[in-house]
Amino acid sequence: MRLPAPAKAPPVRTEQIILFRISGQLFAVSSASVQEVRSVDTLAGSAREISPSEIRKVRHTVLRGEHHLYVVNGALHFNLPPSPAALVFVLRRTRTALLVDGIEKMTTMSRLQALPQAFCNDERNWYRGLTAIDQIVVPVVKPEGFLTPDELFALDSVVDPALTPTGGSTDSASTSADTISGSAISDGPSTFSTDTTPDSASAIQ
Repeated sequence: MRLPAPAKAPPVRTEQIILFRISGQLFAVSSASVQEVRSVDTLAGSAREISPSEIRKVRHTVLRGEHHLYVVNGALHFNLPPSPAALVFVLRRTRTALLVDGIEKMTTMSRLQALPQAFCNDERNWYRGLTAIDQIVVPVVKPEGFLTPDELFALDSVVDPALTPTGGSTDSASTSADTISGSAISDGPSTFSTDTTPDSASAIQ
């Protein structure tokens, strides 16, 4: 009698992520969602300061095609102490350029854990979940969680009141950003569901 072949275990799904720091805190983001990494100094020439608004975490904007990309201060967004940023992540399919202190490393994530119930406030909009890297629990950020549609509407109204802000049309912004020169990070689409550095003298902070 021939015994049935043992069932094959399903392959472990993995995702390439970037570990980065803001104000000394470690975060992770899918490398597929980072279209480009630039130094703060290289962005300074094309960024312009915007009038003060209720969105304190955004002080500069960069025009890409017909859309404004808003430079988000990561420390202010996460309610962390101020920290000099050295790099900017241009996030794919968003209108966000995120200021970060620096990149820790690129690695592979094989498990994304749902947020515990203790995360009951804005964190549920900021994070996709948690992962463990080298026995350290790291929050994995949502690229679209840095600016809400209401915040985009408010920023568009300050930058150009004649615009008709939509807050949701991000594909065009991503297409326009494809023409930016710089260090692009290209990767495949995420396999996970979203349900489950030196100081810089630049004025962009």
